[in-house]
Amino acid sequence: MSSHYFFTKPIWESPESILHGGRLGILCNQAAWHSAKGEYLFETFHKRGNLKRVFLPEHGLFGELQDQVKLEGHSLYSELGLKDCEFVSLYGNEESSLRADKKILLDLDALIIDLQDVGVRYFTYLSTIRNLFITLKEENIPLWVWIIDKNNPAGRGIEGSPLPAEYESFIGIRGLPHRHGLTIGEMAQVFHAELNADFPLTIISKEAVGNAYPWLIPPSPNIPGYYTCDFYSGQCLWEGTNVSEGRGTTRPFEVFGAPWMEKLISFNAKKGLENWNDEGNPLFDKGASLRWHRFIPVYHKFKEEPCFGFQLIRRPGQKYHALLHALRQIRFLKENCEEFAFRPGKYEAGNDKTAIELLAGDPLLLDYLDGKINMIDEIENHLRKTEKEWMERAKNYLLYKEPLFQSL
Repeated sequence: MSSHYFFTKPIWESPESILHGGRLGILCNQAAWHSAKGEYLFETFHKRGNLKRVFLPEHGLFGELQDQVKLEGHSLYSELGLKDCEFVSLYGNEESSLRADKKILLDLDALIIDLQDVGVRYFTYLSTIRNLFITLKEENIPLWVWIIDKNNPAGRGIEGSPLPAEYESFIGIRGLPHRHGLTIGEMAQVFHAELNADFPLTIISKEAVGNAYPWLIPPSPNIPGYYTCDFYSGQCLWEGTNVSEGRGTTRPFEVFGAPWMEKLISFNAKKGLENWNDEGNPLFDKGASLRWHRFIPVYHKFKEEPCFGFQLIRRPGQKYHALLHALRQIRFLKENCEEFAFRPGKYEAGNDKTAIELLAGDPLLLDYLDGKINMIDEIENHLRKTEKEWMERAKNYLLYKEPLFQSL
């Protein structure tokens, strides 16, 4: 589209006059720290004297807030010394406040977005960006949007099926698979094109500053590093159950467990299996090893209770489909632990469905988890088909040479 631009230098080197003399807003968090400058991007533009407003996603400016915790009453940033700069959370107390009000956009000339996505649709930063684009489109606000692209730590692998409209919520944009394979800049192009938006959009290449963009800063409190993203597309499904997904430990989304899973210690002996990584074990996967252990969460599920569970460890050089592995893990626990249960009640803004419904987001996957489908081959075939469909749609928005691929 004519309103798309691709810039291959750091944004602070852009000659565009609007970035030097215009009234700017920045949607960012702590990932907007640039080693090439040795400072946060909001500091860079505040020094120029034209930063008017900083917009914040879920988790606050420094990732100090846990999931689903609102900013109001928790964090104020007046002590940062950014005179005449307003901080506004786009993760408000009401569902309606998840969308930016036009009043806080009309007095701006340009908006810069500098966030780190993790390549999975449950991560809410994409919803925040899309909601912002919807406001600009519906209110016909001619704001020039610049988005600083970054590597997708989950890589180019695709997992899952496009989310149907009836499962859409703030943790799931309709049409996106569980693991989408695109960078945040490429996803911005998807939103811009499919919303038929006409405000100008500029993508700053992820290669613009070379080695200045290694991911050393966690994008949120429970994504501590790149390795977490190998498993997040699958292990996040535990949020829809009464099993700990590792929040409250140093390895969230890499470990899972519960106090009542102790009974599984004798499982292998009863079945005549060597260990949890025996190829005959229901939890075996060529792409990841299982290390059984105990852990004690310091917050969240089973706070200060000893849990029996597992750590997932990637096998080098092997394909790994985290979603499919997690589906098998959950089904295994449902069949072997009577204490296992799916989390009841409404879970996320924008939809009254349960957590597992919103996260799995596919009737066929939900039927498998519920025991209505027994053959995992049927699920694999379904995912192969839906993943190919997404790859065909997404290829129109790729900005870089790395191709998308399936992990199955």
